[in-house]
Amino acid sequence: TLCMTANQNLSTHYNLHSLYGLTEANATMNALIQTLNKRSLVISRSTYPGSGAHGGHWLGDNTSEWPDLVISIPGILQFSLFGIPLVGADICGFNGNTTQELCTRWQQLGAFYPFSRNHNSLDSIDQDPAVFNDTSVASTRDALLLRYRLLPYLYTLFYFAHTNGSTVARPLFFEFPTDSNTWDLDTQFMWGSSLLISPVLTENATSVKVYFPHGRWFNLSNGSEVTTTGQSVVLNTTYNFIPLHVRGGSVIPMQTPSTTTTESRKNSFQLLIAPDGNKSANGYLYLDDGESLNTNQNNNYTLLQFTLRNNLFTSTVLSSGYTGADGAVLDTVIAYGIQTRPSSVNLNGISLYGTNITFHNAVLTLHVAITGLNYPFNIRWV
Repeated sequence: TLCMTANQNLSTHYNLHSLYGLTEANATMNALIQTLNKRSLVISRSTYPGSGAHGGHWLGDNTSEWPDLVISIPGILQFSLFGIPLVGADICGFNGNTTQELCTRWQQLGAFYPFSRNHNSLDSIDQDPAVFNDTSVASTRDALLLRYRLLPYLYTLFYFAHTNGSTVARPLFFEFPTDSNTWDLDTQFMWGSSLLISPVLTENATSVKVYFPHGRWFNLSNGSEVTTTGQSVVLNTTYNFIPLHVRGGSVIPMQTPSTTTTESRKNSFQLLIAPDGNKSANGYLYLDDGESLNTNQNNNYTLLQFTLRNNLFTSTVLSSGYTGADGAVLDTVIAYGIQTRPSSVNLNGISLYGTNITFHNAVLTLHVAITGLNYPFNIRWV
């Protein structure tokens, strides 16, 4: 490292030292754009506030140990606050040898890093999922396919991060600033305002302590409602999953997953509705072609707003510039927390019947087969 008092072209090295990573990312991204004429991806370990406009960040050479798994959560939350939303740690650890349990739990957590990558050093043992047993492989597959299922929601969060500087992964106190129990909570985090992630962070754990702020919360996997809020709850967990919960008042867009984003983009969409205490919910879906430059400036995107009010669910088209959305299919709408089976359901004024409607354990599932997301629609149930 140069002496901090050394003079450089613009100023002393003291003032410029930490800017190297920022300018390097800027130059690299500009070169890639000029070469490829489409979006690219830059990931750097050396960043500075403002680097998020040019690339993402990984948290550096961690170690394959449980404390490094734990500390990765405040790491991604800190860089989110720095304006670098695309951030993640080396899943399973970089230095040293991981274990099957540690790597499995890290894959479950790492599936929810905004930047998700399993990465280790040359002199460490292999740690790709296939080197472990079938249970570990299945657990990792489930976690990553769930990430792919949630990509429409994640992509929409990145749209808002790009346009208004909001965070993708965020600490709970962002959403619940008056709840003092959230102020120093760094073992859980959220994707946006809607999804609560509560990973297993200790060895041989059969349960995990989860804090639920006041409000309605639903188990993501089955729609069961959390009965105790405003305090921590100990939840049993198994080797193959971590607790994930949807906040009441949310609409989360999803998509049938494939093993690549290219194939996933061809699949049908689903919408998950989780009403709040007033039986209301809101959400958004952003769509574009995934690689063109200046999409927003050229209005080559689609942005939908979803609202639930008084059993009327509405899709409002805020922008319809992405022509690919004309052929997109919404096959299913799922609503949690519906206390009684509706006597009738209408889609754009036309009744749904028979197997198009299922109701079980306060979960209403509607098979709607809507083609063309650039057009508004509404669903009413009574």
